Amino acid sequence: MPELHDLSALEQARAIRDQEISPVELTQHYLDRIERIDPDVGAFVTVTAESALRQARRLERELPDGPLAGVPIPVKDLNLVRDVPIMFGSATYRGFVSPVDDTVVERLRAAGTVMHGKTATPEFGLSCYTETILSPPSRSPWDLGTSAGGSSGGAAAAVAAGLAPAAQGSDGAGSIRIPASVCGLYGIKPTRGRISFAPIIPDLMGMSTNGPIARTVADAAALLDVMTHNRPGDLYLAPAHDGTFLQHAHREPGRLRVARYADPTVPGAEVHPEVLAAYDDAAATLEALGHEVVEIERPFGPDVVPHFITMWHVLACVHPVADDRRELLRPITAWLRERGLATPAPDFVQAQAELQLATRQALAVTDAYDAVLTPTVTQPPRPVGWFEDVPDPEETFERMKRFAAFPAVYNVTGQPAVNLPLHWSPAGQPIGVMLAGRIGGEGTLISLSAQVEAARGGFWGERRPSVW
Repeated sequence: MPELHDLSALEQARAIRDQEISPVELTQHYLDRIERIDPDVGAFVTVTAESALRQARRLERELPDGPLAGVPIPVKDLNLVRDVPIMFGSATYRGFVSPVDDTVVERLRAAGTVMHGKTATPEFGLSCYTETILSPPSRSPWDLGTSAGGSSGGAAAAVAAGLAPAAQGSDGAGSIRIPASVCGLYGIKPTRGRISFAPIIPDLMGMSTNGPIARTVADAAALLDVMTHNRPGDLYLAPAHDGTFLQHAHREPGRLRVARYADPTVPGAEVHPEVLAAYDDAAATLEALGHEVVEIERPFGPDVVPHFITMWHVLACVHPVADDRRELLRPITAWLRERGLATPAPDFVQAQAELQLATRQALAVTDAYDAVLTPTVTQPPRPVGWFEDVPDPEETFERMKRFAAFPAVYNVTGQPAVNLPLHWSPAGQPIGVMLAGRIGGEGTLISLSAQVEAARGGFWGERRPSVW
């Protein structure tokens, strides 16, 4: 008999509806696993055991309709959950308790999911690895010596370790897809404007979005349905989509045209042979399923990188930090903020203008295809501490840029993109590949992903990480 955490999120919800298990039983199962396993994994920065069990008991009395009702879904520590501490990965916010829910958290509550904790994130979500002074490093459950990525590193570690069936994450430069790749998971960065950041978090540049991380395509699609919403005052609105995203997970995609390229936009970035093997294997799988795969030139040139860096420097300054707490900032954060605070407003506006021009040119290329295949990251999972094992923060940032050389372009364009966990190295480390789609094209990506998942016998097959 499978254990509860062996079941998918949708299977768990079905078992609750059929009264085979209770929300309290399922929640307690995950809380017990967190207590036992998380000290080695570093997925959670806050565990909300008491409030989670209260939620679960209410759901036993009155379970709402919905495909995920009764299922525990953690929230990333960049998102506000009323009456729960939020630190944004930073010691500068230690002791701060959120006064409100983000509207995406309201959606999760209304859908009947149980919030059993806040998952770890790097300081202000700025890094592609999750290592802070607030909690242990987030580690990939497939190899506890390696990083779980970032900035949704805790969310990915939780799902891959069986501490949650799926998780809410967010993505501003690959922050869902990077940890999904190194933790062997399916993650979706939806189209810009698909999910509101209301009521407080701004969406000024449109590069960041919430999104789901899960083991299966259907689970991620169902969670995306729950999270999808808009509120008055949102600056961006995604195109309407046909039906639910979960329906797309059970719909054949038809024969698609898929472009592919593996030439990184970031100068100096080199793609590891094992990553290229994963990329070529994915292309072969797509062709075997009857899709046309076409080699193209990369749609962005290296000239866009300085403009993106300008934007990232400024984004590092979005969270206010009290003067008497600045010494608590991590070196990479302080370095980024120093440059952001020194950026003149005209330079910031010019950088955004240049990126919009590049986006218009890139979409003229990629819109000719139903999907675009690339690597997700350039290297296999990196050891914990590797990004900061250099003399200064500038070198840390260079390592980040070269490691995460592919995903940020789709934050710039606003296109949806997913990580497919198709490949494991000879050392047993997961290496993902990325598919991006047209604006508003999440449904096509989900249908294609589900087809690939079925053809491969499930993304994980018989594999399980050692902590499972």
